[in-house]
Amino acid sequence: MQSNQPEILPRKIGILGLAANAINLTIGSGIFVLPAVVAASLGAASVLAYVICAVLITLILLCFAEVGSKVTSSGGAYAYVETAFGPFVGFLTNSLFWFGYAMMADAAIANALVNTLSVPFPVLNNFTSKVILLTILFAFLAWINIRGVRQGTRLVEINTLVKLIPLLLLIIVGVFFIKSENLQWTSTPSIKSLGEVSLVLFFAFLGIEASLSVSGEVKNPQRTIPRGIFIGLIGVVGIYLLLQTVAQGVLGNDLQAEKEAPIAAVAQRLFGNWGAILIIAGAAISMFGTISGDILASPRLIYAAAKDNLLPAFFSRVHPRYTTPHIAIIAYAGLGLIFALSGGFQQLAILASAAMLLIYLAVVLATIQLRLKKYPAPEGSFKIPGGLIVPILAIIAIGWFLSNLKGTEWNALIIFLAALTAIYFIGKWMRTTNTKR
Repeated sequence: MQSNQPEILPRKIGILGLAANAINLTIGSGIFVLPAVVAASLGAASVLAYVICAVLITLILLCFAEVGSKVTSSGGAYAYVETAFGPFVGFLTNSLFWFGYAMMADAAIANALVNTLSVPFPVLNNFTSKVILLTILFAFLAWINIRGVRQGTRLVEINTLVKLIPLLLLIIVGVFFIKSENLQWTSTPSIKSLGEVSLVLFFAFLGIEASLSVSGEVKNPQRTIPRGIFIGLIGVVGIYLLLQTVAQGVLGNDLQAEKEAPIAAVAQRLFGNWGAILIIAGAAISMFGTISGDILASPRLIYAAAKDNLLPAFFSRVHPRYTTPHIAIIAYAGLGLIFALSGGFQQLAILASAAMLLIYLAVVLATIQLRLKKYPAPEGSFKIPGGLIVPILAIIAIGWFLSNLKGTEWNALIIFLAALTAIYFIGKWMRTTNTKR
């Protein structure tokens, strides 16, 4: 049940901050290997997979925009689902988001960051050096975000700009080196191959919705949320399409062989060795930016759950000076550091992907539920045109993606959900017992 407590976190995030965080959380380490993966199956026709994924994520984000302009408290997807279906489903969504998806992704990206920096700085191959670097990383980002959402958002905006500079430079210069014959389709891809590649590519679009975790701190959410996330989506799709076109146009069939670092290979072709170094630096900045964006957004999920008595109350404490959920930020950063140092996140990454698909499904269903319940929407709230057509199409698309999960992935997901269910009801029983005393 949504808390009746007034929202006390200050609303300071505007359209630019929300859009920048959406771009920052989406364009991460994957973009630096993505073009080769897609080209290996589709060649010059790779742009079709991007278009399909863009259409599918747009359906889902339309649902996020509608429900996000109605339910404007902190928590993003958790707040939307909890409002529609109650505390149990809200708790599952909250836990799937901040632990099953965001934290595991951050831990994996942090390891990738260390591995990337170990190329120019081999000393980072030493475990002690890794511990020092990751401790400084998570501690610094926690400190920045505790000091205020404005400082955290400003850091995200700076990171977004800095990490995009090498990619945009590559696009601008690369356009003049494109060979038209490299962009000519030699054949039309089959529905099967297009579907398989689109399934992989879709995960590169995850992250835009995570920016809504700070919805309780967004200025004029009815206007800012729809505009911010769709500006972010346009930016992501545009950059992806241009990078794929430049990479294919410059390298041609050679792109398929550059599976380790295709973007760095393009930069080396255009600028020489220093170009590859620039892209490596850009990749490191991109990974840093993604983690910083998550540490801005994801602790708000812990804060919102604690505020609604689904997690211990101390997680909902707000810093008396900076008015930020400092305990939630410290806890999230601390757990992220622990998992980053533990290594071996391949299976957890698979679980994270499946968790996000379920979260998407829950939000789409929440959009329908709030319409059926005639949930009171603030004046000026966004509403998807066409009745329930978009939510139904989104459910079909998500169902198709889930149908492609392997048995081991389903088993891991079911075990995780079962554990969360047990935690929820044990906690509820303990609270009831303490109340009777």
